[in-house]
Amino acid sequence: MEAERRFRLPVARDGWKFVLPLAVVAILLFVLGWKSVAGGVGVLALFVLYFFRDPERKPPNIVGAIVSAADGRVATIEEVENPIDPARRVRRISVILSLFNVHVNRSPVGGKVESVEHRPGRFHNAFLEASAKENERNRIHFRNSAFDVVVDQIAGVLARRVICSCDAGDTVAQGERIGLIRFGSRTDIYLPLEAEVRVRKGMNVRGGESVLAIFSPEGAEKKKE
Repeated sequence: MEAERRFRLPVARDGWKFVLPLAVVAILLFVLGWKSVAGGVGVLALFVLYFFRDPERKPPNIVGAIVSAADGRVATIEEVENPIDPARRVRRISVILSLFNVHVNRSPVGGKVESVEHRPGRFHNAFLEASAKENERNRIHFRNSAFDVVVDQIAGVLARRVICSCDAGDTVAQGERIGLIRFGSRTDIYLPLEAEVRVRKGMNVRGGESVLAIFSPEGAEKKKE
């Protein structure tokens, strides 16, 4: 296991199906003498390789920390209806991913995957509020010993494929890879209102590392009072 980690290429497995054909085409074009075209295809192959990069991440050792599920920019922080329990309110933190962000998604907390639900939908621009309600998505519900967190992997204009690599019943560690969104999109993280938010709108965050909020049982009790 240690050897696998040491020699693992930092590229998402799903990316090779795009990178390898482009590389082969570039080589064939070069052999046929179409060097300028081969160069263009080669550059495209390198960009796709860069897009699917998958670096290792180490979550902070902070009790109650809820980390970002994605790399990107914090677009909204607002109180909304709980997507799994409409009778309750939660806080939603939306992270917008650009073409240049890492697109591997990671678990914001350690715990059990309660459910995974795919919802078909539209492909609005991820910057539009309508994308949070109408776009195609995977919804992943996590539960640890103290609270629930929900992650929506949301497709966008270019992101027509959202991949979830975990299943209901799985136990995941904080920062563990849980999926991938191809070619730019949005990730929404729903967390308890009692959690103390540690980010602000416009901040850049890193999946599996950046602390979005901290939940403490003491703070939750105070807010109930």
